[in-house]
Amino acid sequence: MKIPYLIVDGSNIATEGRSLPSLRQLDEAVRAFLDENDVGNLTVIVDATFGHRIAKDEVSEFDAAISNNEITTPPAGVIGRGDAFILQVADKAGATILSNDSYQEFHPQYRWLFDEGRLIGGKPVPGIGWVFTPRVPVRGPVSRKAMKAAKAPKAAEAKVPSRSRKRGGRGKDDGKGEGKATRKGTRNKSAASEPKPKAMKDAPVHTLNEPLAFIQFVAEHPVGSTVAAEVQQFSSHGAYVTVSGARCYVPLKALGDPAPRRARDVLRIGETLDFIVEAIDTPRRGIDLSLAREQQVRSTHERAILSDVLEDGFAHGGTRVTGKGQDVAALPDAVEDSSAEAQPGSTSSRPRTRKANTEAPVAVTKDGANHPAQEAPVTPVKKAAKKSAKKAAKKSARKSPARKAAKKAAKRTTKKAAKKRAKKAAKKSTKKAAKKAAKKSTRKAAKKSAKRAAKKSARKR
Repeated sequence: MKIPYLIVDGSNIATEGRSLPSLRQLDEAVRAFLDENDVGNLTVIVDATFGHRIAKDEVSEFDAAISNNEITTPPAGVIGRGDAFILQVADKAGATILSNDSYQEFHPQYRWLFDEGRLIGGKPVPGIGWVFTPRVPVRGPVSRKAMKAAKAPKAAEAKVPSRSRKRGGRGKDDGKGEGKATRKGTRNKSAASEPKPKAMKDAPVHTLNEPLAFIQFVAEHPVGSTVAAEVQQFSSHGAYVTVSGARCYVPLKALGDPAPRRARDVLRIGETLDFIVEAIDTPRRGIDLSLAREQQVRSTHERAILSDVLEDGFAHGGTRVTGKGQDVAALPDAVEDSSAEAQPGSTSSRPRTRKANTEAPVAVTKDGANHPAQEAPVTPVKKAAKKSAKKAAKKSARKSPARKAAKKAAKRTTKKAAKKRAKKAAKKSTKKAAKKAAKKSTRKAAKKSAKRAAKKSARKR
């Protein structure tokens, strides 16, 4: 990205993720930004207390940078500290600011902060380095107070002329009618000439993800890559899934071709499927995904089998197969519901069944005798559909995260039991060894004492 003029909020970048600023962190961030972008002019501004808060071994480097005009500090006693000085310089130069600060108290004065490309944020990601992304200032309580304070004088100025007009006397003529007419005319003219308050153009942008989660997702999963996401929630036009803390959106048109009418016809809450990263909305921190092609083929195949089962239930034997009026979320549940409620078509209040021809056709032989022809055997479509549904359910159960968690828990319990057994066996072995050693030592001591006693008795003799 080409940037004609860049101003770095040194105090903010040097303190990112830390309690005290670091000159080395500031230097790494500036070098990384210059490597990724084409910057014309560069100015690094820190507050007046920056040199007193950095480490002692960095003070000499900071003094050298100040003397070489590599780092600039605002004049002493500046109102608003370093933030006001940074915004004033950026306003004059039309520069882009590299900072994670929102400058809330200055929103009424510097509306260009909400323009695209005027504010860039950066964070150090472990194992990746510095990641920079365009950002929009956050409108918090400080910003709202500042906007109200800025609107108050304008509202007071707008009300002053109207009050003076109300308190004014009649017109120039002494007649009552003419005076009233002149007052009405002046009021209408003043009302038409008063400027209407303009609505705020810079509305706050609703973000979908936290900055750190969004940055990590963008760094690890570029557009076009495949990710494994867990289904969290359904919406009217799609579904929401999560990938390592990042919330992503999957529209209906990205779930199959043709697109399903509802997301619950294809997805289940809690299941993990493969998705493809389609688009990334940086200002809103939004991520759009599409269901992988293999998953789309599987879902369309299951829907086709389900429709065949339902049609077969209407066609054969004068029976009616219903789904109990519920949403069809997955094939196994729908097949069980449809097979469980099979009612005779004649008993239903609103018969929707087709009458099957139960009479066999008559075959005419050479002898002229009429014999009823045998019906050809019909293949049971329901059984085949049930088998395929059971297989799909077993596969999904094997791949389900609950089963994986159960396996992990079982492994942990077996490991703990093995460790306990090993500890018990070690304790037993140590106890046995200690007992044997004690017995040996007692035996040796008894032998020695017996020998000594024998020697003493021999000497006395």
